[in-house]
Amino acid sequence: MNLKIGDLVTRNSYNNDTVFKVIKIDSNNVYLKGVTIRLYADSDVSDLAPYDKKETEIIESDNRKFEQIKDSLNLDRNEYFYLPGRILHIDGDKEYLDRCLKFYKDYNILAYGVHSKENEVSKNIRRYLEETNADIVVITGHDAYYKKKGAQTDLNAYKNSDNFVKSIKEARKYEKAHDKLIIIAGACQSDYEELIKAGANFASSPKRINIHALDPAIIATMIGLTDKGDDIDLIGILSKTKYGSDGIGGIKTKGTMYVGYPR
Repeated sequence: MNLKIGDLVTRNSYNNDTVFKVIKIDSNNVYLKGVTIRLYADSDVSDLAPYDKKETEIIESDNRKFEQIKDSLNLDRNEYFYLPGRILHIDGDKEYLDRCLKFYKDYNILAYGVHSKENEVSKNIRRYLEETNADIVVITGHDAYYKKKGAQTDLNAYKNSDNFVKSIKEARKYEKAHDKLIIIAGACQSDYEELIKAGANFASSPKRINIHALDPAIIATMIGLTDKGDDIDLIGILSKTKYGSDGIGGIKTKGTMYVGYPR
């Protein structure tokens, strides 16, 4: 293959199940980034197959899969007005951050975006929360579980789970109550149990699988658009994500949206 930066490919050894964008080429070794999945990978050029669609086509097709979420909200905009919860979205990946911010905008939710490396978030998250007065904070980016480094219960066997844990703990120092600050944390293959123990309301990944780029934003949006006095539909919200409860899990939580009348 005559590859160049930006080309779309799949990996034959993984049954071509994920579409990647080429981000770096080093001789026969190619570095890849998932177009819709929060995943970095590398591959020998011989294992790659070209993908003939454009990146924009993949994303547009992907977005259509989430239109069901709008239909399920059933908001009566003729009589009532709505004040959704404010979202602070901190992301280690700028491309995925921009896509999530567009997702919030499509749902008319006020969201603040911060692009920050995963290992730097804990130092600044309190300031971000004070500046935005957010009801919901998303802490995401990239992660991975390395089997060679230890068991799934070993936090040191993960790329960024320890950084996510530190950030969650700092956020909980700012606000201890789970219903006053909703925390959604983690990325692909993250240490779900440790993130929940640290104080997250929702976290990835119970089955240590990859998650969709929009999964954290979907959870945040559904909570942001649930009435403040109501318990969220926990199982229903998880079912809206790409891989359901295999990819993200959480605890029963109140919504964050105020409802007013008349419009």
